[in-house]
Amino acid sequence: MSSDGPVLPQGAGYGVVVGIGLFFSVFMLGLTAIQSRYTGFSPKNSEEFNSASRSVKPGLIASGIVSAWTWAATLLQSSAVAYKYGISGPWWYGAGATVQILLFAQLAAKLKLNAPHAHTWLEIVAARWGTLAHLVFMFFGLATNIIVSSMLILGGSATVTSLTGMSTIAACFLIPLGVAIYVVVGGMRATLLCDYTHTTVLFSIIFVFVFTVYVTGSKIGSFQAMHDLLASVSAEDPVSGNAHGSYLTIRSKNGLIFGVINVIGNFATVFQDQAYWQRAIASRPATCVKAYLLGGLAWFAIPFMFSTTLGLSAVALRNDPAMMVLTPNDVSAGLPASAAAAALLGKAGAAALLVVLFLAVTSATSAELIAVSAILTYDVYKKYFNPEATEAQILKVSHMMVALFALIMGLLGLIFFYIGISMGWLYEFMGVVLGSAVVPIAVCVTWRKANKWGSICGAITGFFCGLIAWLITTAKLNDNQLNVTTTGGDLEMLAGNLASIGVGGIVTVITSLIWPEDFDFAATRRINVIATPAQIVGTRLSEDDSEDEKKRDSAEVYSTPVSSETAAAEEARELDPVALMKSFKLAAWSSVVLTLVMLILIPLPLFFAQTVYGVRGLTAWVVIGMIWAFCSAICVVIYPLYESRAALGMITRGITKDIFMKGSGRFVHTAPEASRA
Repeated sequence: MSSDGPVLPQGAGYGVVVGIGLFFSVFMLGLTAIQSRYTGFSPKNSEEFNSASRSVKPGLIASGIVSAWTWAATLLQSSAVAYKYGISGPWWYGAGATVQILLFAQLAAKLKLNAPHAHTWLEIVAARWGTLAHLVFMFFGLATNIIVSSMLILGGSATVTSLTGMSTIAACFLIPLGVAIYVVVGGMRATLLCDYTHTTVLFSIIFVFVFTVYVTGSKIGSFQAMHDLLASVSAEDPVSGNAHGSYLTIRSKNGLIFGVINVIGNFATVFQDQAYWQRAIASRPATCVKAYLLGGLAWFAIPFMFSTTLGLSAVALRNDPAMMVLTPNDVSAGLPASAAAAALLGKAGAAALLVVLFLAVTSATSAELIAVSAILTYDVYKKYFNPEATEAQILKVSHMMVALFALIMGLLGLIFFYIGISMGWLYEFMGVVLGSAVVPIAVCVTWRKANKWGSICGAITGFFCGLIAWLITTAKLNDNQLNVTTTGGDLEMLAGNLASIGVGGIVTVITSLIWPEDFDFAATRRINVIATPAQIVGTRLSEDDSEDEKKRDSAEVYSTPVSSETAAAEEARELDPVALMKSFKLAAWSSVVLTLVMLILIPLPLFFAQTVYGVRGLTAWVVIGMIWAFCSAICVVIYPLYESRAALGMITRGITKDIFMKGSGRFVHTAPEASRA
């Protein structure tokens, strides 16, 4: 970034990355200890560690979805496209990455119906199509996690370095360090609790920026001022491809191209990322669809309002002396947001942006760590190296894989940084290499007629077609010059994205229609089925506790009798096929209708109208976004507290008993024999 230097001292960068990182680690360790003592769910159990005992309510799952889907790119790339294309950029970024979460609700419903006890989506592939398919789709799954993790580290380290001058190398490795600590100790539930905490802070800071820009700030401070500044910049430097060169129009040719790329690429990173499957696995079956619909709609407000605020502010303040000069490389790295934050609020704005970005990066990082750990544990170690692995071995390997991938994330960020690949380049490229597996994976879980060989060939053929289309288009449009700059063009990336997902989907569907299978999903419903009753009930006392401790606690604790018959009845009710099919139909109708609204019915009429908005139009556009953001905050900040009121009350009672009668507050499940005695 061209400027006189970082806004904040280098110590601020280390303070945020190390200090806040370790603070959240200690905080989450404390929550994990409280959880283990007062709720009966202990991360010493592998089922609890990897899937939170499949018992999480929809509000917390929705909050986890919002947090996991809020990458560095969510805040930085969305602001960059607003800076480049105007008010169309935030819509295409938000809508183009929301519909995948909404449509994933269908896969979540089918997961609970067709493979309710699976730990990963790759286990379903293996049970249905065998080892070859498992290995092929594992490549796409791990490639997804690698690309997503690289974007997280690249975006986070670039902004930390820009604002504070902190070493990029140090940032790449220190960012995942603190996250790995609490993930290793607390597992999936700790990740979800951390997600909730980060989401709460994220919305708070977004509201600070929104009201500063549009209501109270001295730099802009009103809708009228924002409109006048954007109109002035449009007159001086018209936007190529926009109606009348204006930033105040949805008619943006390049914005539309980005929207298509965004939709395709994000299908790959949702449908193939174990992090989203893992939240569906952790969710209660009866409410998983509700969680994904709530999470998708709530998430939209984050990139839309963040970029409509800071991305447009970076344009509006382009001639302000306090505004840093942004080069094309800075924009590709996602730096308009940090530049605008510093120009608006000085060091306070830069610090707020640094904190919110760090929280977004770490929460998404925690999701990737636990996701990759599950794949490497169940789909590599248990499947190919130790099929008879014990509970202790699985848990040990899960911990090791979290630590290993934290190190790999740092190395990936460093490698891409030194070869000159930016977060923005990776964001548009991900659909080229990942898009071909989207349709095969979706039909594997949902369609009994899906053909094994057609799906495998579709994924592989689409992968190579995507790469070929991308490189040939680049060569044709750039006089046969292939480098980071030429390959990152909008049309070049669009060609690769369309070829990848298009060929993969067409080959899969056509072969399945010509040579349909008749799979009844019985094999996938048997995955891990023997181990689940005790896991669904909850975790009993740790094996590390002595017999005396167990006897003492059994006599003194606040306990809840739970019999195996009760657990079986509860499981049968939750997995009722009729109820789950109703959930799938709700997900199908809701997600398809919302997708049509967000991608067709709202943006395309506005695109073809070629309207340049006046003050009233801009005001309406932003106010609707503000209302949406408030509703989103209620759904993922207030609602999880309300639905967890019973558990919070139980914890409070347990802590109270511990204070007044030592050892009396611990929660255990009474054994069936004890209940009858």
